[in-house]
Amino acid sequence: MTPEPGVPSCHNVFLLAGPTASGKSEVALLLAEFSGAEIVSVDSMQVYRGLDIGTAKPGAADRSRVPHHLLDVVGPDEPFDAARWLEAARAVVAEIQRRRRPVILCGGTGLYFSAWLGRLDPLPASDPHLRAELEALPLDILLSELADRDPETFASIDRRNPRRVVRAVELLRLTGKPLGRRRAPLQAPVGVRVHVLQREPADLRRRIEARVDAMFDRGWVEEVRALAGSGLGASRSPLQAIGYRQILEHLRGERDLASTVALIKTRTWQFARRQMTWFRNQLPVQWLDVGPEESPDRIADRLRVILAAEGWPLMR
Repeated sequence: MTPEPGVPSCHNVFLLAGPTASGKSEVALLLAEFSGAEIVSVDSMQVYRGLDIGTAKPGAADRSRVPHHLLDVVGPDEPFDAARWLEAARAVVAEIQRRRRPVILCGGTGLYFSAWLGRLDPLPASDPHLRAELEALPLDILLSELADRDPETFASIDRRNPRRVVRAVELLRLTGKPLGRRRAPLQAPVGVRVHVLQREPADLRRRIEARVDAMFDRGWVEEVRALAGSGLGASRSPLQAIGYRQILEHLRGERDLASTVALIKTRTWQFARRQMTWFRNQLPVQWLDVGPEESPDRIADRLRVILAAEGWPLMR
């Protein structure tokens, strides 16, 4: 099937999404091993070098099992957005397809999936002078402008994350119109769906809390301490992301460790709910309900049936 202009080829490209801690990464690994596919990350935080534990970035063992792409693309002090991700994703998927290997696009950043499917007009690159001007403004001033000019984005954005708020206001000023009005008609080829793992809320929240605990056990505080000690400016970096921001506050003495862990669990749960809202409202979705006791192998087996129906190669 020939895609619409501006939409990448979806031949042997499987789109797998889910909220944080839904188990999509392990399922993607199993599917890739079974089919000989390579994985392309659809994650706005895993592109940053040095942010490993808090982004649940695949480690060396997982990368040795299956080739992964679009991890560690830029330093934490460099700008990165949907436009840059889309350009890089198109290039790497085309290269994988030239080698006649299938592709799994896997992640939780709904905006990137939307961009891949042609759901968004091309977004302008960051303007360094405008960005510096906006970063110098108080967060409440930026939020007031966003609420007035783009209430839809204001309602869905993480309003505690200055980096995301700055980018949203920057796009408003560069394009003159809110995100909702920049959405183009959905151009995804007929039948293309983003397959989303969906868990019951109580199950997902338990998994989020367990994963946050595991991240702290692995040394998340030390990771943030090292990043902050490298001279990275917190206000202009992904250190404003959920978890990293709260740990920075803990390191500055604003909150004890137990309270920080509890707050990160709450913020991550809130973020997962926003992810599901985006998937539901902005993407052509095929839901896959997952039970709390269902193993990654079982979930992968169910998805193989879908892959077979879509004509995927099922063995190396």
